[in-house]
Amino acid sequence: MATERSNGAGVVRHAAAERRAIAGYLAGARSVAPLVPVIAVLGVVIGYVSVATGLSPAAAALMSATTFAGSSQLAALSVVREGGTIAAAAAGAALLAARYLAMGSAASPALGGAAWKRAVLAQLAVDESWAVAYEGDGRFSRARLIGAGLLLYVAHVVATTAGAVAGHIVDPGRWGLDAAFPALFVLLLWPHLARRDARVVAALGATIALSLTPATPPGIPVTAAALAALLGVRRR
Repeated sequence: MATERSNGAGVVRHAAAERRAIAGYLAGARSVAPLVPVIAVLGVVIGYVSVATGLSPAAAALMSATTFAGSSQLAALSVVREGGTIAAAAAGAALLAARYLAMGSAASPALGGAAWKRAVLAQLAVDESWAVAYEGDGRFSRARLIGAGLLLYVAHVVATTAGAVAGHIVDPGRWGLDAAFPALFVLLLWPHLARRDARVVAALGATIALSLTPATPPGIPVTAAALAALLGVRRR
């Protein structure tokens, strides 16, 4: 009888934990839902630019599915589009994505499970899902991170595929996608300029890029300018 009661209590606790997890998934998805149109527009532009750069629609979709970092993808595409090397494109993209090492490390304890499971789930820790999952005092919600990350991931990959497949019917000059390409980087940068040190880093990066552009191969200015972000490193 005691064993039956114990098993029954375990089933109840398991069911309650599942309900909490589902509620967390839905809460995370709802929190980032207003950002989905923005992510979709970015994905369409990435898909269009990928094909214009020379990738196939399948390769463009695969890049978004395996990278899931719009700013890094745009950086790599811009380097290749201007004739830079694959190494320069990869270096610039890696520097822009370096922040995810710290973000994934911070969220890792909340993910639980084996190391490989944490590594897989950490791929969903992009800027938006990471912020939604943060509960304060260094704590993160695993369920909210997964719910938000999965919604954004699906939107990103689907939009990239749509942009890659249907991008040939779009006139960049007419719709402004040629201007949208650099404008997206300005939008990514703008929220960070409220701090003085961020403005210093941005100005230094711009100076490095403009100085090197006439004298170095494509890709080198972007990679060198990204190193200016090291000034933003602070010991805690």
